[in-house]
Amino acid sequence: MTQKQRLGTKVDARSGAYEILQRVEEGGYADLLLDSWLNRHPGFDSRERGLLTELVYGVLRLRGRLDFALAPLCKQHLTRLEPGALRLLRLGAYQLLQLDRIPPHAAVHATVDLARRVGLDRVSGLINGVLRSLERERETINWPTPETPRPYLQHVCSLPVWLAKELMRQLSNVEALAFGAALATAAPYTLRVNSLKTDRDSYLAMLEQAGHTARPTLYAPEGVIIEQRGEGRLPGDEEGLYQVQDEASMLMAHLLGAKAGEALLDGCAAPGGKSTHLAALTDNQSRIVALDKHQHRVELIRNGASRLGCTRIEPCLWDLTETPDFVEPESLDRILLDAPCSGLGVLRRNPESRWNRTSADIAELAELQKILLARVALLLKPGGHLLYSVCTFTSRETDEVVDNFLSTHPGFVLENLQESVPELWQELLTKRGTLRSYPHRHDGMDAFFAARFKKGA
Repeated sequence: MTQKQRLGTKVDARSGAYEILQRVEEGGYADLLLDSWLNRHPGFDSRERGLLTELVYGVLRLRGRLDFALAPLCKQHLTRLEPGALRLLRLGAYQLLQLDRIPPHAAVHATVDLARRVGLDRVSGLINGVLRSLERERETINWPTPETPRPYLQHVCSLPVWLAKELMRQLSNVEALAFGAALATAAPYTLRVNSLKTDRDSYLAMLEQAGHTARPTLYAPEGVIIEQRGEGRLPGDEEGLYQVQDEASMLMAHLLGAKAGEALLDGCAAPGGKSTHLAALTDNQSRIVALDKHQHRVELIRNGASRLGCTRIEPCLWDLTETPDFVEPESLDRILLDAPCSGLGVLRRNPESRWNRTSADIAELAELQKILLARVALLLKPGGHLLYSVCTFTSRETDEVVDNFLSTHPGFVLENLQESVPELWQELLTKRGTLRSYPHRHDGMDAFFAARFKKGA
């Protein structure tokens, strides 16, 4: 009997979350799985949709915190439980610890019922006993305090040990704790208003009229943060009036400084947010070659460009570990390389990454970033500009990559961004003129790094 048959006709947020979490454990991506699940259930109640999203992202984001609360209540180590039982316990624990709007008895009952519906009747007693114990003892859990930073980061902020150590290595204890706490929260829902079709003030008025509560972003001039969704859809979806994009990501196209008529390259472009932003900033007056090495992601760029009315973007299938043979050497005015990275700055949006990444990945990704920078450097005109950006904060993927590039490419210099950004953006910049954003410092936006190089004439 399949899981779908066991679940019968009852489809709710908890059963959907169980299914998605199982597939994430098998190697899937939460955002794609959630979108796919919702597309397969188009009539799903809006409140249930909200609970489903909360459960999936919340359990993945706070897995370390949930396990700390559950471990003393189980007779055997959590890793020795069968995966389905642990999945159920985490779902129940999240509701008990994080969702005040769900009565505790309802959270326990619903999780036990879910155990039976997914064919795990044999562990329903375990689920019931552990969750009832958690319900009784949740106010007396001996959580680590900020006075013990590493345990606090690990068990309260829900970070794996290696990542807690990485934060403490790079930041003061106070900063590391604040950053870790920010990563344990949900990311803001941020849109970039498509300036090819409307402006931010007009779109904010449309949002208000449609019953949504929103405010402008602090740094990005096109950004909007949705603070409270209304009942209906966001206005302008089909018309391409907006693109879902974090504020930090929006800053990258501005930092490149592209001008109408210039030849541009977005080296690792999918899903296309930065390419389409470049198109908007140049009013569709610049040719933009947008590369990605996966065909389905090239289609994402193409579809996004069409939806947003970006007419000069040329999506191309290419693995940038090899120099593109269809782009002439030294033919491009500006290049954006938003390189593959550990993604530690966007853990709130991709919460499974905190459990899938390891410290060994960082060194491997840094080597790839060096290769990609060397490839695109060959394509830049003398006097041209190259922006390197990553959605992470590790020194190996940021400053060390920059230093390596400068030492191996003496014809390039690092530009000081302090000389070319708005006054408000100065607080985002380091002493050497690179950009570093952090969610706990900068209005909740993702952690990004950017450095701009200029090629000598």
